[in-house]
Formats: sequence, C-alpha cells, structure tokens
Amino acid sequence: MGRTILVTGVSRHLGARVARGLALHREVTRVIGLDVITPAEELGRAEFVRADIRNPVVARLLNQARVDTVVHLALSVAHARGRARTSQKEDNVIGTMQLFAACQQASHLERIVLKSTGSVYGSSPRDPAMFTEEQTAPRNRAQGSIRDALEVESYLRSTRRRRPDLAYSTLRLANVVGPHMSSPLLDYLSLPLVPIPLGYDARLQLLHEDDAVAAMIAAVTGPAVGVVNVAAQGVLKLSQAVALAGRPFVLIPTYTGLSVDRALRLGNLPRFGKADLDYLRFGRVLDTSRARELLDFRPRFTTREAFLSAAAAFPPPVPAVSAVRGWAGAVTAALLPGRTSSAVLPAAPEEAGPDPEPSYDVLTLDEPDAQQPAAEAVPNVLTLDEPDPGSVGRSEAQTVRPTPTPTPTPTHPPRRRRARHLSSADEEVR
Repeated sequence: MGRTILVTGVSRHLGARVARGLALHREVTRVIGLDVITPAEELGRAEFVRADIRNPVVARLLNQARVDTVVHLALSVAHARGRARTSQKEDNVIGTMQLFAACQQASHLERIVLKSTGSVYGSSPRDPAMFTEEQTAPRNRAQGSIRDALEVESYLRSTRRRRPDLAYSTLRLANVVGPHMSSPLLDYLSLPLVPIPLGYDARLQLLHEDDAVAAMIAAVTGPAVGVVNVAAQGVLKLSQAVALAGRPFVLIPTYTGLSVDRALRLGNLPRFGKADLDYLRFGRVLDTSRARELLDFRPRFTTREAFLSAAAAFPPPVPAVSAVRGWAGAVTAALLPGRTSSAVLPAAPEEAGPDPEPSYDVLTLDEPDAQQPAAEAVPNVLTLDEPDPGSVGRSEAQTVRPTPTPTPTPTHPPRRRRARHLSSADEEVR
C-alpha cells in the first residue's frame, strides 16, 4: 500500500517543487498540498486543498485521507515588522501549534518532516568554526522569526514526547539560493553598489534550490534522522560573492550594523533585522557530516556553484561610476544621518565660455548729471569755505569749526557714611 503525504506551504516555490517531486515517487500514492493561497506553480499529480493550518478542518483531513506523513514547509523566516510581523508570528507559532495538535490526534500518522533554518544558531564573534546540531542560539537572545523557529522545533519535540511512536526529521537549511529564489540576501548581493560593513568579511555557506528539494524528499522517503544540517560544501567570503556578481562595493563603518541598515533602506530594500545584519558581519558555517552519514545526502552544487547559478539571474551590472553616483546619497545618509550628498565624484569640466553674471548684488555709485541742479545744502553738515579773492593778504583763511557740546557730568547722590559703633574697648583706646 502506498503512502499518503500532506505538504503545507505549497504556494511557495520550494513547497510546490517538493509536492511535485513526491507525487512522482514510486512509493507515494497520494500527495495533498495545503495552503491558504492558491499556488502559482503547477503541482503536477498532487492535489490542492485551500485551508489555513489553524483551521480545525486539518484534523478531519488527516483522519479522512489517512495521512501517514506531514511535511511542514510553511515556516517563514523572513524579517517582518508591524502588522506583517504579527501575522507571521500567528502563522509560524499558533499555526504550527494547531497543526501538531492535530497530528497528535491522528492515529494513522507515522512521521513529521519539518523545514527549519540554520539561522537558529545565530551569528556572533564567539561562534565556532562550524555549528553542529547540538548547538543553538540562546532563546533569550533570539528575536523575530528566529525565535519562532526555535519554538516550532520545541513544539515538535513536545509532540514526539506525547507520541513516542512518531518519527521526525528536522532539516536546518542554509540560505537557499537559485535562479528562481528570492530572498533579502540575494536582493542585497544584486544591488548596483553593495555596502559592506567595514572591518568584516563574513563567511557565507549556501544551498542550491535543487539540493534543498532533494534533501526534503530524501527526509520523507528515507529514514527518520532527527535534526540535521543541510548545506553545500565550501564557503564564500562576502567580498568574493560581490566580486563574482560583478558588483562594486563600498565599505561602511558600522555600529551594530545600523549604518548598513540605513543604506539598504535608502536602496528600496526590505529592512534587515539584527540577525541578518549580524550574518553580514560574522557569517555562519554548518557541519553537514550528520546529513551525509544518516540521511545519505550529498549536495550536487557547491556554495560557489550555487551562488553563480543564482547570480546568473541578477540584473546586469551598471558601470561603477554610475553606481557610485547613484548611491552617493545613500552612503552619505548612512554615514551622516540628516545630510545628503549630490555627488561623490567631481563632475566633468565644462567648455570655456563667457564669465557668468554674478549672483550677488552689486553696489554702484551714480555719477552726477550735468543738467541736474546742485543739491541743496543739508543742515548739520560742516563745509570749508573757499578763500575770498579780496582776502589774499590775510595770513590764513578763517575756518569755521563747530563748538563742542560739553558733556554733562553725571551726578550721584551723596554717599552716606555708615556710623561706626565703637565698643567700650575702642572708646578706651581713643
């Protein structure tokens, strides 16, 4: 008898591909895709049920269809804010809680496969060279969707404690890239001018979308392995990835990534969370030996090949000078909040021409008009009289000088002398 599998999150690219791939497997008889949004891609032989995982209809679907495997791919780890974050938390945490509660009551259910993320390990300067499955970020430091992923994994462990007969596999995937994938990391690396935190060169470990689909199908059709890391072989430095994409970059001083965050927001990109900015500074590398040994899975693409496949779908790079000028305002605003810059490079010299008119006010003196009568004498203006021809014999011309006005002497009231009170000793001295 074949297997019946329920796949959540089929409206996304990875979910639709997993559903199509499972429907073609020889051991699978029926695949049911579940999502609240109608998938834009074809599901092949898989069926589609439009419902929310928080709806009680999921419990009836598990029992009526006699589902033996649930593949939960609806976990969202993208950074969100405001109302979008509220809706994301309800889908991630409350939705998963309701789904696992229905799985606990389903008597025919045998296995649960969960798609998680390698971001649960976090990124910090105290990280080991490679993360193993036993290490996770402290929950009190995790924020946003990373905290949701940790809670979802804990819900799965709680469900297995109540149902010891249930087998489970949790796949912690590295950043999935590919020509059909869209993520904040790919949007960041495809910028015309990539801002890089000054003094950091993060190690990136990626996973091709084809390998991600193959790993999830292997977790369904192969043995249950518990928690495993899934990532491609090899690493890329952030500067190497930017060079492979053919993008110029600018080094931005950063204080907990805030300056880079401003530059990204001015580049019309989704705002990065603190975990994403820490990833751009410190990177993250996963140990995949457990997936090779237990799951017998080896990715076909290395990290370099996976990124080159994704970079082939990037928009063509613009000239470096145009990229620098286009991002001048963003870089200046990131370094100096509240200020803008119109250009970074000096403009080309223009052809020589006549001197431009001055933009300031010019003060000119009017020359006296010959036909205009002489102005009348202005009072309170002293002039020197010309000598009289009849008074040539005088020793010197008399000059009229103004009589200085005496300056009034300030009068002060007489100062009163303070009476001195003599003591009896002073009186005897006198």
